Amino acid sequence: MRKLKIFIITLGCSKNTVDSERLMNQLEINNFRLCDSADNADIVIINTCGFIEDAKKESIDTIMEAVQLKNLGKIKKVIVIGCLSERYKKDLETEIPEVDNYFGVEKYEEILEELGGTLKYELIGERKLSASPHSVYLKISEGCDNPCSFCAIPLIRGGHKSKPMEELINEAKSLAEKGAKELIIIGQDTTDYGIDLYKKRNLAELLHKLSSVEGIEWIRLMYAYPSHFPDDLIKEIASNEKICKYIDIPLQHISDNVLKSMRRGITKRRTIELINKLRKHIPDIVLRTTLIVGFPNESEDDFNELVEFISEFKFERVGVFTYSPEEDTLAFGVPDRLSKKEKDGRKRKLMKVQSKISAEILNNKIGKQIKVIVDTIDSSAIYCRTQGDAPEVDGEVIVERTKENYDSKSQDRIHRKTDFNITAGNFLIVEITDSDEHDLFAKLI
Repeated sequence: MRKLKIFIITLGCSKNTVDSERLMNQLEINNFRLCDSADNADIVIINTCGFIEDAKKESIDTIMEAVQLKNLGKIKKVIVIGCLSERYKKDLETEIPEVDNYFGVEKYEEILEELGGTLKYELIGERKLSASPHSVYLKISEGCDNPCSFCAIPLIRGGHKSKPMEELINEAKSLAEKGAKELIIIGQDTTDYGIDLYKKRNLAELLHKLSSVEGIEWIRLMYAYPSHFPDDLIKEIASNEKICKYIDIPLQHISDNVLKSMRRGITKRRTIELINKLRKHIPDIVLRTTLIVGFPNESEDDFNELVEFISEFKFERVGVFTYSPEEDTLAFGVPDRLSKKEKDGRKRKLMKVQSKISAEILNNKIGKQIKVIVDTIDSSAIYCRTQGDAPEVDGEVIVERTKENYDSKSQDRIHRKTDFNITAGNFLIVEITDSDEHDLFAKLI
């Protein structure tokens, strides 16, 4: 009997990527064939995002494209899984009945039963890596207990649930055996790790144990909630050479008026104290944050306060989103004071300020020698990252493969070295030669 061919489309955040990789591994164990496009598939599985309006629209558009392929007879089945179907399953079944089945978050057993397979419980933590095997996500928890008034994540993913430390260590060892050099720590709120299982926040202990896994050279921390950032975590990051001096810490705003309405559990004063403490105790720390503009009660003064804050504290990396009202959240019933045009204008203004800051910070790196990890290589350049850059969301270090960028007399030797001695996952020392608002340019030492 011919094996069914399955193509999985993953939308949304890195947490979805991990979920898809676990499902892919289970599918292969059940002798299904995974393929890399819908053109070659019998079945398309879409792992959706339902977090904000733009993500929901992308998910719906992708579902409709797959349905069209089914109607044309090019594929046999369309299955929708993940956050959007967790949140809106009944509506989706009514509105898009052409989809064969809808499943929510982490419904591996039900999905496999639908396809005629069985879940291998003892291998639920194993993953088939879908992206670069040298840089992988490690999801340490699921769900969130924070009461943010704008966020639908607890409605979709439930309350905070930490994964046992022993399981995470074993998963990290498995990933290292598959070629992982960099672990990117993710969860809805990574700083809450352990509070449910161990009755304390012990992310520091977890990172310390992960750093002892053979083969892992970098550990990167994402989604660190600011209102309860543990002091022992600061010490661990500062003292542990394998932990990148990089923290993704979503602040969302700085005005006390807006922070209170967002129910973030932190004030402007405490936020500034935390930033100052991080920069004092962790030399060369790179801070990334995300911000929301256009919250229903954000006045012009609140927004200007945010602009002044970003101008003064000069974060290395900033992402800005416009507020999107989400059903069933506490902020949903509050009337929007700003039009889409006004929200977009505030976003552009804030990003213009941040672009200048980023350009200045990167310009100061010219002439310095920096350790980087190689992500990809093509005929014109080697694309790398510093420990201050997370994949997909931050900048790159671009080493152009030209004679001028190497201390060598032989172009032929350069290509031999690049083609055969440098591969994705290698660590290199490069010298920064130029920069722009987002990226660095370098030559090999």
